Amino acid sequence: MKDQDAKKVVKERYGRVAEKASSCCCSSTCCGTAKPEEIGKKIGYSEKELDAVPSGSNLGLGCGNPIALASIRAGETILDLGSGAGFDCFLASKKVGSKGKVVGVDMTEEMVVRARANASEDGYENVEFRLGEIEKLPVENDSVDLVISNCVINLVPDKKTAFKEAYRVLRPGGRLMVSDIVLLRELPEFIRESVEAYVGCVSGAALRYDYLDSIRSAGFEDVRVIDESAFSLDCVTSDPTGRAILDGLKLSDEKQKEVERAIASIKVSAIKPEA
Repeated sequence: MKDQDAKKVVKERYGRVAEKASSCCCSSTCCGTAKPEEIGKKIGYSEKELDAVPSGSNLGLGCGNPIALASIRAGETILDLGSGAGFDCFLASKKVGSKGKVVGVDMTEEMVVRARANASEDGYENVEFRLGEIEKLPVENDSVDLVISNCVINLVPDKKTAFKEAYRVLRPGGRLMVSDIVLLRELPEFIRESVEAYVGCVSGAALRYDYLDSIRSAGFEDVRVIDESAFSLDCVTSDPTGRAILDGLKLSDEKQKEVERAIASIKVSAIKPEA
């Protein structure tokens, strides 16, 4: 799939997700028809965190909890890549406080509209949402203390440029903390060529080594995998289209497990070196 075609599909699908509040992926346990709150608990969010955010901001789209691992400090400026309806941004806003700022960037207009409405309704004055692409961030150089992202960069065709952009906007000494989906080995062709699987976080995922190399090649140092867990193929098929693909392929249980063994959810941290 060409890069522009992939982006178009992602925008259309996540636009519908924003409007219908459905979900498409999670991490180590099967999503099935689980509600966003149930998915949130499975991927590392506490009940307190889930209750603290505006209603409708949690769409169950993540694969981890980057907020829990990021050591956010009061007064910092945080940037969320692929901020969706604002879930992680709202959690971060409480940690940076009134003197801090959180900026969410998403390329899907419907998501930005929804996030802004959530912020307005609940009075989040230190949160801002911008429409833009991760490969060309609408953010100034050296203006951010921490960049976070949750199950989004796997959807970006040019991951090296995405990490270079994250590096550009970070201040010297700034941190990167991402939760994402990677491959431990190449996927079968029928998965790689599936539009639905791409939007479901799998076909767009890079090999683990290449993903980490993209971070290092951007200039980051101290690149570390903090956590790694298995990923269920059923989490790709939590919407009707994806389920139709899996059922249509009629994979045996062993074949499905073989595919699943190639997929992992990881949490990665890195630092932009001091000037």
